[in-house]
Amino acid sequence: MATAPKQRPSETGNVQTRAQAAQSPQPMEDLTQYLKDYAREKPEMAALWCFGVGFVLGWKLKPW
Repeated sequence: MATAPKQRPSETGNVQTRAQAAQSPQPMEDLTQYLKDYAREKPEMAALWCFGVGFVLGWKLKPW
């Protein structure tokens, strides 16, 4: 008797998320998921982007 391989919760969640995304457009959730995936694939570039954005915001929003 063969049984189907068990999926990890993260794999199951991704399948459900993709199915839900196909039903209705959810741009914020899609953008958030894209940024998370990008940060996992390229953590150095994600850190540089965060540093750059923080530097520019800190420079432009300084209180004096």
